[in-house]
Amino acid sequence: MTVLLFRLHQVPDEEAEEVRRLLDEHGFDTYETRAGFWGLGVAAIWLPDETQREAAREVIDHYQQTLGERVRRERHALDARGLAPTLWRRLYHHPFRVLLLTAATLGILALSVLPFLGLID
Repeated sequence: MTVLLFRLHQVPDEEAEEVRRLLDEHGFDTYETRAGFWGLGVAAIWLPDETQREAAREVIDHYQQTLGERVRRERHALDARGLAPTLWRRLYHHPFRVLLLTAATLGILALSVLPFLGLID
């Protein structure tokens, strides 16, 4: 029976490609499905042979663990150098975007609250 092995929804292309390569290198026969034009399908990597499920999961779990460790190391390195993205850095580098998003948020909040204050009928 076919087994859903790895969902591709909101997975970066780089990570998806690495998972495909790893599964191929370990000799797993897989196939992919796409979400389709309307996004109603399941974008995923499937394993047709259920007996290989445990071994394939171990490969993917090990990859994700090492990926997580690598990303944490990179984040800590950015923090140590003072280059990690923060709200203030984003405001400094993209002031117009931050101000526009803040204004839009305040506008939506005002339109949501004003009817309850009796200021809009």
